Amino acid sequence: MSHPESLPEFQVPVIDISAYTGAGGADERADVARKMDSACERVGFVQITGHGIPSDVLDGLTAAVDAFFALPLDVKKNYRADGNRGYSPPKSESLSLSLGLESATRMNDFFEAFNVGTEARSFPELDLSESDYGLNVWPELTDFRPKIDSYYAHAGRVARTLTTVFADALDLPRDYFEYLTDHSIDVMRMNNYALPEGTVTLDGELTGMGAHTDFGIVTVLWADQVAGLQVLGRDGEWHDVQPIDKALLINLGDLTARLTNDRWMSTLHRVKPPIVDGTIRRRRSVAFFHDGNADAVIATLPSHLDADDGLAYEPITVREHVKAKLEGSQKGKANVAAVREAARVLAAQAAHR
Repeated sequence: MSHPESLPEFQVPVIDISAYTGAGGADERADVARKMDSACERVGFVQITGHGIPSDVLDGLTAAVDAFFALPLDVKKNYRADGNRGYSPPKSESLSLSLGLESATRMNDFFEAFNVGTEARSFPELDLSESDYGLNVWPELTDFRPKIDSYYAHAGRVARTLTTVFADALDLPRDYFEYLTDHSIDVMRMNNYALPEGTVTLDGELTGMGAHTDFGIVTVLWADQVAGLQVLGRDGEWHDVQPIDKALLINLGDLTARLTNDRWMSTLHRVKPPIVDGTIRRRRSVAFFHDGNADAVIATLPSHLDADDGLAYEPITVREHVKAKLEGSQKGKANVAAVREAARVLAAQAAHR
């Protein structure tokens, strides 16, 4: 299989998945699967409608996110935690290092974040390690946890629905992804790109979130309709992406690219500072990462061994892959294994010199 030619004009397809979330028939689901296959092959990003998340759940999510990030910085820092959980202050991470790329200023991503996720004790019947799954910390805010838990459950449902669509699109058994995800490392990251006036210098090096690919199988993203998110197209150019009304943005992670030998794209993306009249405009996003079981081995599908000139990825466990990526973004240790992803960033940089 060879990569398709670039689209004449970059666009993120919009796909209505209600055939999978509602009472769609076989023909309707097959049409969705065909559209998903094309979108994943050409772009790696999709906007989905028909996801079935109620408006009141989304309203509760945004209210909870606003309430947490409105807290004083000293209070938020009390909720720092290990294991990709809790609060991350501004400029404490550098996502470009998850690709093994040195940046001019390490730990220069100016977003702040709060993470929750699946815990080892979520699966009492399994002997799972907290080093893989982490322990959540919860801020002492009224109704914060119920609102977050409600959206988290819906986002997880959407992610699992999407893996069913993926299985259909790849001509796999419909339950194919279950053995990879029945005790998945799922993490939900709430991001805030607004900082108090005067705390940053707009000197050209400031990065909202550095260029990176997501770690796992699929990401479900709620985001403000504020400029900032950019996606690297096959043309080597960075393109602005904003969600349409009531849509969620979906992108593939590295592990799905490995399964398909890069026929489906784990697309590089970044967030540039949303600057209006010299000041940073507020931008929020909430990313639900569906990463797979820590002990699952990800290997190229037999049907895709001839993709990318037959250069298959080496099998890797989800645990090994996630660890390498996190050591880059959070601990400043360049990920030397991200060769293909880093090459795409470097090529885009060279094209703009």
